[in-house]
Amino acid sequence: MTSGAWIAVGAVALALAFGLWRLVTDGRFRGTHVVRRSAPDAAVEDHPASRPAADLVAALGESLGERATLLQFSSAFCAPCRATRRVLGDVAGIVDGVTHIEIDAEHHLEATRVLGILRTPTTVVLDADGHEVTRATGAPTRDQVLTALAQA
Repeated sequence: MTSGAWIAVGAVALALAFGLWRLVTDGRFRGTHVVRRSAPDAAVEDHPASRPAADLVAALGESLGERATLLQFSSAFCAPCRATRRVLGDVAGIVDGVTHIEIDAEHHLEATRVLGILRTPTTVVLDADGHEVTRATGAPTRDQVLTALAQA
């Protein structure tokens, strides 16, 4: 086999491994992006500055859901964002007290930096107080969203 053929085989193997990794990880809710403190301090936890997502929702003129809020970061040319919008809208319509808010990541760059949004779509689940419960990158399924809402 020539060296070009080995390079092609290696490239195909790497692409396959990356594709399988994305297939397994996309849309999975994996905890929060909140920095963990060594000693929990209730006064600091309840301080409004510790809730940047809630502050962002208030700045947009939206209100948090009574039970939970599904905060979706998307961009204009993102095909999975449209599917995520549909799934989150359906879940917000089914579950009482849940609100879906979509934020254009391109127009809110500071918020994406503060919240650690690295790609779209990213779904952040907030509890009734505006604290981040969990987040998912990629397009989650309806069952995954319902399971994440059970944590809130």
